[in-house]
Amino acid sequence: MKLFPAIKILFFLVLINISSVTNAASPVKNIFFNVKDYGVKGDGSTVDTKAINISIDAASAAGGGTVYFPAGDYLSGSIRLKNNITLFIDQGATIIAAPAEDSSEYDKIEPAVNDKYQDLGHSHFHNSFIWGENLHDISIIGSGMIWGKGLLGGEKKGGSNYANKSIALLSCRNVIIRDVTIKHGGWFCILATGVDHLTIDNVMMDTNRDGMDIDCCQWVHISNCTVNSPSDDGICLKSSFALGYTRPTKNVTITNCIVSGYFEGSVLDGTYKTDYRKAPTGRIKMGTESNGGFQNVAISNCVFDHCRGLALESVDGALLEDVTITNITMRDVTNSPFFIRLGARMRAPDSLVVGHCRRIVISNVNVYNAMDDSSGSIISGIPGHEIEDLEMKNIHIYYKGGASKEMALTKVPEFEKRYPDPNKFGVIPAYDFFIRHVKNIVMHDITISFLNDDYRPPFILDDVTVATFRYVKAQKLPATPSFVLDKVGDCTIQNCTGLKDVHIKQAVHQSL
Repeated sequence: MKLFPAIKILFFLVLINISSVTNAASPVKNIFFNVKDYGVKGDGSTVDTKAINISIDAASAAGGGTVYFPAGDYLSGSIRLKNNITLFIDQGATIIAAPAEDSSEYDKIEPAVNDKYQDLGHSHFHNSFIWGENLHDISIIGSGMIWGKGLLGGEKKGGSNYANKSIALLSCRNVIIRDVTIKHGGWFCILATGVDHLTIDNVMMDTNRDGMDIDCCQWVHISNCTVNSPSDDGICLKSSFALGYTRPTKNVTITNCIVSGYFEGSVLDGTYKTDYRKAPTGRIKMGTESNGGFQNVAISNCVFDHCRGLALESVDGALLEDVTITNITMRDVTNSPFFIRLGARMRAPDSLVVGHCRRIVISNVNVYNAMDDSSGSIISGIPGHEIEDLEMKNIHIYYKGGASKEMALTKVPEFEKRYPDPNKFGVIPAYDFFIRHVKNIVMHDITISFLNDDYRPPFILDDVTVATFRYVKAQKLPATPSFVLDKVGDCTIQNCTGLKDVHIKQAVHQSL
């Protein structure tokens, strides 16, 4: 256990004892509310929903305070947060979601602002295990566990009420989620929409769907988290239309986190079982839901282990700009290590137009055993809408390789309106980088190689202007070119292994 949480827990317990003694002697305002003082059983079989919410109401009526869960198993339905409330889940305490079908224990689905432009899970919040709306100054802390045992992993067809999220927050501010473990969290372990000044720190998630979805949020710090999510994304930034208007997710830091795609539960129990699917998810991503945009995002010191790679996407009219990513390691990546996509799915109101993807810097990345033998990294806009001002530096990638000569001849469709994911593109004819519809890209200090012979070229550029490659070392087979250039203008190659320095003003089709 970390020193700080240990001191913090001791501090809380001392205060609880002091508070109990003081309250016995005089009518001093209580700031700690032990749920067992309000009729909560915590025996794992009694459904404690009503009593838990009574304890929260008592804290709220007192102006706020800490609702304390000592060691025990607390079976519950919807837990409703209120202003100035901390849920403190102590070591040995587990809050367990009652079966989703028990509609008497969960709050009904509230009317959606709209449900046309985002997944259903982003349209409703009250059908959750722990939820809050229009709140301020709330925390969920402690070394205990939130177990979404009874939650559904998605939408229930034909049902009017179903619970599918562990923690759902809408239009809140000043929120802290720290030190807890979330097991089998349902559709989302944490769904935060329109939440400002949000801190998620030292949280462990081992779950069946998304780890955390940060949607239309601003001033966000995510740090020291471990997220295992084989069936969906680990840490995902979104900017949906769930608020009824566009709002960017911006001013976000993600640091010192590990994301993975091992079999659900096997990170918590320490067995790290390999998932049976070819490409478990578990990655860091921004996009998919992308109406409002992403601005001022910094990702650093993160590890990807047995999961998909990094994905940056704008496909619904968003501005994706001013993003810095540095000090990343990936091992056993199951598809494209890098996927940067500007598309035109346009699941958005008619007033929105195709967005922009620009001013991105990615540096200091090591990738070992990128496992898919048909995929490479994809950086792709669409005709008339280029990705702009991208710099990648000090990147080292070791691919599994093994692609045939036939794979090198594959033509990649544009798929402008398709769901944005690298596996939707099928075979990629470059084993390293397929770069299309891009303006002003700089790549330097890049080393790439394969573990098995691969007949594809390392780089394919298609409809690219202003491209600079410096100090690139790319393994290739003798008869395979290093670069294939189609409709490429103003391309500079300097100090690249096996190639002469050259500046190409215009290449209709050229191999180097």
